[in-house]
Amino acid sequence: MINRVTNQGLAVAAQRNLQLSLSNLSKLQETASSLKRIGVPSDDPSGTADSIRVRSEQNAVAQFARNINDGNSWLTTVDTALGKTGDIMKRVRDLTVQGANDGALSATQKEAIAVELESLRADLMTTANTKYMGRTVFAGNSDAGVAFNPDLTFTGTGSIVERRIDATTSIRVDADGAATFGVGDDSVFKLVDDIVADLRSGVSVSTRLTEIDDRVATMSGQRGVVGARQAQVLKSQGANMSESVSLEAQRSEIEDVDLGKAILDLKAQEVSYQAALSVTARALQPSLMDFLS
Repeated sequence: MINRVTNQGLAVAAQRNLQLSLSNLSKLQETASSLKRIGVPSDDPSGTADSIRVRSEQNAVAQFARNINDGNSWLTTVDTALGKTGDIMKRVRDLTVQGANDGALSATQKEAIAVELESLRADLMTTANTKYMGRTVFAGNSDAGVAFNPDLTFTGTGSIVERRIDATTSIRVDADGAATFGVGDDSVFKLVDDIVADLRSGVSVSTRLTEIDDRVATMSGQRGVVGARQAQVLKSQGANMSESVSLEAQRSEIEDVDLGKAILDLKAQEVSYQAALSVTARALQPSLMDFLS
């Protein structure tokens, strides 16, 4: 049995095929413009799920990168302050050695040494109250504004400043001001005050050299701890960058399309659509009934 083919049926079929071809062309144009393989979740549900997972991991890695940079800045600030403290203490020791020469120094010379020591003591206090982004780096999470008050009391609360540098690791980025500088009568500030008082009262300061050396050794130890933490942070920075590159490659493989392939597919669909238009125009030639209707 031969099915009857009418002009109307042929026109409907041609229109349907043209719309399908045009729809495919539109999708390929959008893909070539955005270079994204997934425009909406329905384009690839499985790929969409993978994309969400990878992007979530990228957000976490980006946050870790910010934590690493901030932690490195904290530790750099602490290390710089400790370096400056070491330089100050070296000068304090040199002046104390000079002041220990009782017979070779006049009262005026001893007073000059005492005045310089007082200046160095002020520098030590300023360094101990070093801040990063408005926060003291030697007093943990204290909000007092300074690590050491003028009366030599320490404002640290016992809480420390940490930064999470990966999914399983947090690292301390501040320094223990009490351990570094001491507190109250056991502080480096009181030590310098005592040296100044000894110089002005005529007491030999030679016995203070051991105390200075002990304090310098403690400070050096603290700087070594900070250096080890910073090395760990810098190592994690490299690992973080590698993971970021890997995740971006995964995301690109899931979401992105190759530009060359997208253009070739678009051109091929354009040719297909133009061919469909040409064939439809030839197949649907106007008849006498078209003019009589």
